[in-house]
Amino acid sequence: MTWQMNVDPLGNIGLSALVAAIPIFFLFWALAIKRMKGQYAALGGTGLAIAIAIGVYKMPADLAGLATLYGGAFGLFPVCWIVITALFIYNMSVKTGQFEVIKNSLASISDDRRLQALLIAFSFGAFIEGAAGFGTPVAITAAMLAGLGFNPLYAACICLLANTAPVAWGAIGIPIVVGGQVAGIPDVALSQMVGRTLPLISIFIPLYLVIVMAGWKKGWEVWPACFVSGGSFAIAQYFSANSPITAPLLPDIIASLSSIVCTVVFLKFWHPKESWHFADEPKSMGKQELRYTGGQIFRAWAPFLILSLFVCAWGIKPVNQALNQVTEMVFNFKIPVSGLDKLVIDQAGKPKAAVYNFNVLSAAGTAILFAWFFSIVVMGASLKTAAGVAKDTLTTLKWPIVTIATILGFAYIMNFSGMAITLGYAFAETGVMFPFFAAFLGWLGVFMTGSDTSTNALFGKLQAVTAEKIGIDPVITMSANTCGGVCGKMISPQSIAVATGATGLVGKESDIFRFTFKHSLALTFIVGVLHMLWSYVFPGIVPAYVKPVAAAAAAVAAGAKAAINPDGLMWLGVFVGIITCVTLLARAIGANLEAPVEGHDEVHFH
Repeated sequence: MTWQMNVDPLGNIGLSALVAAIPIFFLFWALAIKRMKGQYAALGGTGLAIAIAIGVYKMPADLAGLATLYGGAFGLFPVCWIVITALFIYNMSVKTGQFEVIKNSLASISDDRRLQALLIAFSFGAFIEGAAGFGTPVAITAAMLAGLGFNPLYAACICLLANTAPVAWGAIGIPIVVGGQVAGIPDVALSQMVGRTLPLISIFIPLYLVIVMAGWKKGWEVWPACFVSGGSFAIAQYFSANSPITAPLLPDIIASLSSIVCTVVFLKFWHPKESWHFADEPKSMGKQELRYTGGQIFRAWAPFLILSLFVCAWGIKPVNQALNQVTEMVFNFKIPVSGLDKLVIDQAGKPKAAVYNFNVLSAAGTAILFAWFFSIVVMGASLKTAAGVAKDTLTTLKWPIVTIATILGFAYIMNFSGMAITLGYAFAETGVMFPFFAAFLGWLGVFMTGSDTSTNALFGKLQAVTAEKIGIDPVITMSANTCGGVCGKMISPQSIAVATGATGLVGKESDIFRFTFKHSLALTFIVGVLHMLWSYVFPGIVPAYVKPVAAAAAAVAAGAKAAINPDGLMWLGVFVGIITCVTLLARAIGANLEAPVEGHDEVHFH
């Protein structure tokens, strides 16, 4: 029996929105004021959302329960799958002693915590975001900074803040592609509009994060490095996001590589007069002497290079398509949720699909798992050590996994009950101010779902329809939704759970939320103001485009059911060949650095 969604159950959209927002207010209160642990805040918010869905929105209890479980399953796979496998690689690097080489290689460039944050949290994190997305950059970079000796709270918060710049083009441009499809806008046009907005913020993010970390005086001491890091990133981001050749898939990859290269080269010639460390650390003695050979350094970094190559390969459309087709040959990986699929009729009169996509081969987490397998060989670890690392990682992440699964259940019940749409309709009532509030709608969507892709899917159509209603170009409000969403990433309970799992701060989620909340609001405010300017003061900044024809998209979708894509298998073979060469080369030229003896963490030489 179907159930018709009612997005205004109280007959007043403002009042209905106020009630729909109660679970969100609870999450803010639980994390910011009550300082509740993440898993308990998520459970409380989800429980409230279910109660309101059943009691106010009159959603049948079985549909509400299934929608929540459906979201929880998505939280476990593919989201948690990505975080778990990413930390397998980092923890293996620590266990085998290879991370000591990484630490020394970075400290030989600079032992200044501010500059290390630029290289790892901002530049390298942006590269991982562009390749994999979905929490991977925060998991990897926060763990690396904590391993370098950063205060764990600052390691987590800095990485969440740094992740603002690249999220819109994360996972090879998925948020832009999905946003364009839902709103009926070419993805290149949306990439261009976002690419004319976010670089204005990206250029300042490095300076912003070092000021947050070290204070105004110490932050300004390294403004030249921040300018090089952010400036090179923003310039490359602008041009790659606006080029039909590289947009919307490659802006993050290009911008991050540009930032890494420019910053490393710059630091060869410039360094602050005095290195800065946290107050609870010993005073800096300056740059460290490089204690390892080039081969040893390459071997230590090789697992992260292999990770990047695998997730890049998985992000190529023909490869992803071929992997999905192989999976479908083994079993039906698209599983309709019995009792929920097409039984909820949305506000537009269309049945909502509920199909669990268990794409086990093409998931980004599986790419990272394969990278871990190759990394075991690179690091010279035994299977016993690898199994121990996997067990310890899962033990450490048990509560973050609960939090992530629960908060995705929260997002899905908000969506399937109509509460999220109620909030969207309330924002749409702001009239000419909508371009400003459109950014906060995207911000709210990412807070709920933890994903810029999900908020574009959730609110994309509403953003486009409202824009046309008030007489502005829909690409502006979709850009606002996307850019506002990236600012919400740092306060999403899902993202915070990843950060706590990576830095050993499980149970301290409220500290991170309180730290990042004001920065998240400030950046979203700036995004909203910029889109008001694009709407009414500088409309010429809007790219010219032609709306896509729906039939073409249908033809592409139909093509996905064809035989296994040979181009995908070819590209996969090329990448596996390159990765194999990297693995063998790393072992050959770094062979004089041995893995630690079982049960010990020392690094041995011969």
